[in-house]
Amino acid sequence: MRIRKATGADAEVLAALRYAFRAALDPPTESEPAFVARTTRWMRDRLESSVWHCWIAEEENSVVGQVWVEPIEKIPNPVGEPEIMAYVTNVYVKSSARGRGIGSSLLAKALEWCKESGVDGALLRPTDRSRPLYERHGFRTATGLMEVRYGSPARERDGTPDEA
Repeated sequence: MRIRKATGADAEVLAALRYAFRAALDPPTESEPAFVARTTRWMRDRLESSVWHCWIAEEENSVVGQVWVEPIEKIPNPVGEPEIMAYVTNVYVKSSARGRGIGSSLLAKALEWCKESGVDGALLRPTDRSRPLYERHGFRTATGLMEVRYGSPARERDGTPDEA
């Protein structure tokens, strides 16, 4: 297994993984081909020209997992408070490759980048299934954060998280 930084050339396979990840959680409202085409463009644009970062896990030249990080700038501060956070999302490993530490390795690589980049802390939205993974990497339930949700009515009813 090898972990490497994703490039724009990886966008289509990453978009297909994104579809597999999210379609397993909720019934899709968009066809797989339409979603993959739209998301490939989005991912390629961000991987080639923005602040988004993505690492992929490969086995035998096949992408089996991914993790995405977006740094979030805070407004400059005249006190000793750091001015950057990170949003960790789309941590996903194909079901056929799970149970071998790939998700943990991907997350460790992303968090290593955060530390090296001067990020103050990382935020994410875990699923119930992924929560133990994040806890093993030091994530805890935040006490100083608040949110307001504008999601779909189904998500508001069942409380299903949007990500991670």
